[in-house]
Amino acid sequence: MFDALVVNKDEDGKTSAAVTQLGLDDLPNGDVVVAVEYSTVNYKDGLCIGPGGGLVRNYPHIPGIDFAGTVESSDDARYKPGDKVVLTGWRVGEAHWGGYAQKARVRADWLVPLPAGLDTRQAMAVGTAGFTAMLAVMALEDHGIKKGPVLVTGAAGGVGSVATAILANLGHQVAGVTGRPETADYLKSLGATQIVAREEINETVKRPLEGETWGGCVDAVGGAMLARVLGQMEYGASVAAVGLAGGAALPATVIPFLLRGVNLLGIDSVMQPYNNRVRAWDRIAKDLPMDKLEAMVQPATLSDLPKLGADILNGQVKGRVVVDVNA
Repeated sequence: MFDALVVNKDEDGKTSAAVTQLGLDDLPNGDVVVAVEYSTVNYKDGLCIGPGGGLVRNYPHIPGIDFAGTVESSDDARYKPGDKVVLTGWRVGEAHWGGYAQKARVRADWLVPLPAGLDTRQAMAVGTAGFTAMLAVMALEDHGIKKGPVLVTGAAGGVGSVATAILANLGHQVAGVTGRPETADYLKSLGATQIVAREEINETVKRPLEGETWGGCVDAVGGAMLARVLGQMEYGASVAAVGLAGGAALPATVIPFLLRGVNLLGIDSVMQPYNNRVRAWDRIAKDLPMDKLEAMVQPATLSDLPKLGADILNGQVKGRVVVDVNA
């Protein structure tokens, strides 16, 4: 038997989450059984835990869109007992049972070997948010980061924190956007050289173009803020869009694309091909300073998850939550 955070829905459509004991026979089909060591908390997890269940379609359900642990048994030749592995994406934790449990059974195709230089706790301090941040940085590099500062919106969140630390470590000036003034020192500790108050940049303006200010951008907010940022990019610069905390609508014009050659790069971390996953994780092990990573970490246990799920939906989680599922 093992512990898991199980979400159930009653006849009235109300959901509830509680730590419950399960057996291996309760797990869904898959090639590999993993003894989970750590998971983390992402915005999607908050949706799956919270009232109404968000992205969940079938109950009972175990959320947790990522995890790291040790292979316990495998029917696939690529993995053997004792191997350290990481899982992010593939709709695990949404359509499939996820990492908020001491054991998980998944398809081998969904796993990636833990890269050298990272342990399982560090891998979940990175988690889906940090993996997404690395994909965004790689996309900006592939299109050429310009000379101006790189803007990171939602900088104190999970994606923003890791993006800030990676970009600063790579030698870029980083401007962090935050709506929480109390996080300024935290962002500076990660390497941000400039703090931009959210209210300075979260409203659209009548002018489709403003001064060329940013050499690149990792945007976790979307909505009106993304529209505004597009008009502030340097000629030929790129915005890597990773989130929609500010809304899914984009009240923008095509002018920045036509007159300044701005690139809007969509970043998907869910269905990324295996080779690019390995590339991103290897870059994380190389380019993310571990001391900065540790400064982001907030520890948690399975029993903390219902509250943390609500907190992340309300923008109250700073940095990276690392869930020790065995604590």
